[in-house]
Amino acid sequence: MREELYQQTILEHNRNPRNFKKLEGATHVAEGYNPLCGDHLWVYMKVTPNGMIEEAAFEGSGCAISKASASMMTSSLKGKSTDEANVLFQEFHKLVKGDLKPEQEPNHLGKLTVFSGIWQYPARVKCASLGWHTMHGALEKTKTVSTE
Repeated sequence: MREELYQQTILEHNRNPRNFKKLEGATHVAEGYNPLCGDHLWVYMKVTPNGMIEEAAFEGSGCAISKASASMMTSSLKGKSTDEANVLFQEFHKLVKGDLKPEQEPNHLGKLTVFSGIWQYPARVKCASLGWHTMHGALEKTKTVSTE
């Protein structure tokens, strides 16, 4: 059941990615690249002076997993503070590495837990986390992020 939900979610977000656009007036931007498979994304955010994420978007090319993960990430970031975004980044990173068991440990991931089994496919962990590392880079004012 979980595997089927994972596949449906990945396919849906790959076909119809949310927030897939260049965000004009972005205050935070970073470029992310996964040299292993060629995924290449840009993440854009509009962050208010008091640290709230008003908008989040991404564009680029990549596999279904990286595109779906970035799509779900941008949707989950809207309305969050940068501190909350950093917590999500840490939790998601632990999740895809297999270090967070969402059924057993408190977390803020919600629908993002659909990626909980990805740690079983080490080559795919970088695909799922590329958008997240790029978002974190944007918050840290790092212009370019690589998964290597």
